[in-house]
This record gives sequence, structure tokens and C-alpha cells, in this order.
Amino acid sequence: MNLVLKATQFAALKHRDQKRKDGKTPYIIHPISVAMILAEIGGVDDPEILSAALLHDTIEDTDTSAQELDKEFGSRIRIIVEELTDNNQLTISQRKQLQIDNAPHLSKDATLIKIADKISNVSDVIKTPPPKWDQKRCNEYVDKAEAVINNCQKVNQDLENHFFGLLTDYRKS
Repeated sequence: MNLVLKATQFAALKHRDQKRKDGKTPYIIHPISVAMILAEIGGVDDPEILSAALLHDTIEDTDTSAQELDKEFGSRIRIIVEELTDNNQLTISQRKQLQIDNAPHLSKDATLIKIADKISNVSDVIKTPPPKWDQKRCNEYVDKAEAVINNCQKVNQDLENHFFGLLTDYRKS
């Protein structure tokens, strides 16, 4: 429990000035959502996986280094977060394609977080799409997320079922 609380505080401080794509929601809501999805839907109770979920965007989106994560949280969490970190020097299109291509090679721990991350992001796009996104852009995002999940190892049926249930409901509407 202490590790998860420490990761929550660390992520909150690192993401403190960031907002979600809707421009209103504090960014920290997203990593907390990912950890909650893992726990509540996926039945994950491993404190290191939940902590990695809370920290999964810190290297990519803040000034956090891999060495800092290793020092604060240990090598297992650092390795998981590094697996999930996109290369910001690539275009968005290239990053999305790499997520699809790399999905089968993620560790089981990283795969759990990747699925929960896509559930969180797709839920946000469905409920509160970014103001500048039209229906076509939302559909493209959902389709890319589906391609990532389709390429992931089968690690948690409850998470996968939830993700595909979201897609089904979205596409019916």
C-alpha cells in the first residue's frame, strides 16, 4: 500500500501542471484511472504493477528519467514504465504504429497496463472527446487502440472483454 501511495504522490507532482486533451481535466486523473481499471476490472492487486500504472506516462510526458524511477521505485517498475514509454521524437503516426507493432512483445505486466491505458483513453474519447476532434478522428483513435489490443498477449480476459464491450457500445451509437 505504501508503494502505491508513494507512486500516486510522485505521479501527481510530476503531472501537476498538465491537463487531459479536453483541456479541463487534471492529467493525474488518467494514471489513477488506469490503476483503478487494473484493480477493479482486471483484479490486479500487485502493488508494483499498480504503481507502474500510476507512473506509466512519467518518462514520456514529464522530466522524469528512468534512473529516477529506478532509484525511487526499483528496477521492475522502471522496466515496465520504459516498455510503455513512446519515443516523443517520432511523429504521432509513427508512435501509434510502433505501439501496434510492439504490442506482442510487451511483458505480461506491461500488457496489463497497456490494456487498462487503452480502456481509459477510449472511455475518455467516447465520453468527452477532445474539443478539436471530429467523429472521424475519434473513430481513427478507437481503431488504432483496437489494433494495439488485438496484438497484445492474452493476459486478462476481464480487461479484454471490457475493452471490446466499450468498442461495441461506441460503434452501435
